[in-house]
Amino acid sequence: MKNDDIVSLVRDTLVKAASTFSEDKKNAYREAVSREENDRAKWVLERILENAEIAEKNLSPLCDDTGIPHVLLEVGPDVPVTGKMLDDIKEGIAQGLDALPGRPMAIMGDDAERIDQSGGLSPESRAVEPAPFVITGCRENVMRLHIMMFGGGPAIRAKTYRVFHKHSVSVVIDEIVSWAVEAVGQLGCSPCTLAIGVGRSHFEASALMLQAQVEGRYDRQSDMEKEITRRVNEADIGPLGLHGNTSVLASFMKVGPQRASGVRIVCLRPCCCFEPRIATLEL
Repeated sequence: MKNDDIVSLVRDTLVKAASTFSEDKKNAYREAVSREENDRAKWVLERILENAEIAEKNLSPLCDDTGIPHVLLEVGPDVPVTGKMLDDIKEGIAQGLDALPGRPMAIMGDDAERIDQSGGLSPESRAVEPAPFVITGCRENVMRLHIMMFGGGPAIRAKTYRVFHKHSVSVVIDEIVSWAVEAVGQLGCSPCTLAIGVGRSHFEASALMLQAQVEGRYDRQSDMEKEITRRVNEADIGPLGLHGNTSVLASFMKVGPQRASGVRIVCLRPCCCFEPRIATLEL
């Protein structure tokens, strides 16, 4: 594939990620509307779905917080990956942010100035650089690129911490539910999709949380995912905190390898009503 082709395909994939609901997500919203008993909550769900349909039609952002690009790259056993290809992906992301357009929110300056925001805002959408790429293997002989757009609210309410499991799955689930109820209640822009990674280190748990979003489906939930969703919904937070049956649409959970230890490292991201904002491209 030519370099120009990679750049343009990645550009279009980023725009799609930031402006489009997947079909299973649309169906999850429709089902939530049909079973919601709170009139105000039902109205919110209907407006979110209407907003998504307009955004997809116009290829416009789902939310004014257009998000930070996060990339997970799946690479097959015989597929070469070069530094030039990674540079082309980054250029495609930059062009996608310009085309969307992404909200200019990159801070300029040196390390200290970026931390305290004294360097000022860059006026360019493309200045919002992607997070470091996560690269993993896959069995198919393809290169599959997943772009996710991460908003600030879920990042503020997210948590990556250790859980003393006490040789019990229930202990870990209880802790996740406790975190999720607090996070969803504080986030405001619910209903949420909970993205959960369980690993051996903070980095691994965070990477697994990304994989959970890539692999998760609203129409296919494991028993643990169903339990987490059900219990958080019983908290009666509801869309935008207005109470109702739908605080969480679904939970996406990815459990990685574990070590002989008394702790599990858990990463929880309470993805907002527009997240996961994700699109996939095969290169």
